[in-house]
Amino acid sequence: MLDDIAACRTAARGGHVERCDQCGHQRISYNSCRNRHCPKCQETARADWTAEREQEVLPVEYFHVVFTIPHELAGIALQNKKLVYDILFKASAETLCTIARDPTHLGAKIGVLSVLHTWGQTLEHHPHIHCLVPGGGLSRDGTRWIACRPGFFLPVRVLSRLFRGKFLHHLRSAFERGDLDFHGQLAALADRAAFRSLLSAVFAKKWRVYAKPPFGRPELVLRYLARYTHRVAISNARLIALHDGQVTFSWKDYRQQGRSRQMTLSAVQFLRRFLLHLLPKGFVRVRTYGFLANRHRAAKLAQCRWAIAQTETKTSDEPLADIGSAAADDKLGQCPACQQGRMACVLVLSPADLVLHAPAWDTS
Repeated sequence: MLDDIAACRTAARGGHVERCDQCGHQRISYNSCRNRHCPKCQETARADWTAEREQEVLPVEYFHVVFTIPHELAGIALQNKKLVYDILFKASAETLCTIARDPTHLGAKIGVLSVLHTWGQTLEHHPHIHCLVPGGGLSRDGTRWIACRPGFFLPVRVLSRLFRGKFLHHLRSAFERGDLDFHGQLAALADRAAFRSLLSAVFAKKWRVYAKPPFGRPELVLRYLARYTHRVAISNARLIALHDGQVTFSWKDYRQQGRSRQMTLSAVQFLRRFLLHLLPKGFVRVRTYGFLANRHRAAKLAQCRWAIAQTETKTSDEPLADIGSAAADDKLGQCPACQQGRMACVLVLSPADLVLHAPAWDTS
């Protein structure tokens, strides 16, 4: 994986010559590694993913809900990535769908798109789930769209308590089945009494569930979400310096209102933290539930649009907060010289071609 990232967009992977269809400007673009943990490859993947799903956004408010497990359980998750991350997905989705179906809250069948992140700002292991949820759902008989109250989806205290119970239930069941492994400093947790004592301790804590303010302008929702679906542990933009075997990077201190800070780690320690966030081979980190589930998404979305039209639900015209540069996607493939044309591939180059003929090519 590190070899892929190191060689990404270098002559070692070959490349191709691009030419502007307006001004004729040429440049060499090196091939990407396409590794899902590579920060350089995610920009193109993000744009492609967004374009594929533009037709799936409903004309309603959208809510961003984050589910986090206590740090006492992070070690178990690190040693049992696939199993515990699966539990995190399952418990968070079950929580949202269960509370939403309750007539005392929403009384509707909702859709959920969930994304796993495993890092904090300083690259420490911090597993949590980001959920994007339309602000409403289908009635039990599927004939009506039931919208949530403007600006409010579901009570976070209720979500937190149910999520805590569901996650610990699934984790306890996995332990009883003998599916959990414990190594090193966690070896003592293989004892049933020690494991149950840990669960009792974390059950007594308040679990953090955070709901961000709702979005306006539904057409920008996917661009916002794509920042989460295609984010890796750290982006190149946060890397500041590599000097004498020390890596310096920026991070946001959310305990100080998001104040920007810098951290310096040895290269070995930096790589160790980055590698904490590698996912098991084949693990799916973006999942859908409810009426957004893959097996019946198209039919259910059509049903939702019909129900929304019947109830004449209107959306907010407020701008979408924290969206970043909405124009960034439009600049992919734009000619850097004339800013008007599009760059198109006119010649494919192998790694050997780039080594032998590099002086002849203008790579500016």
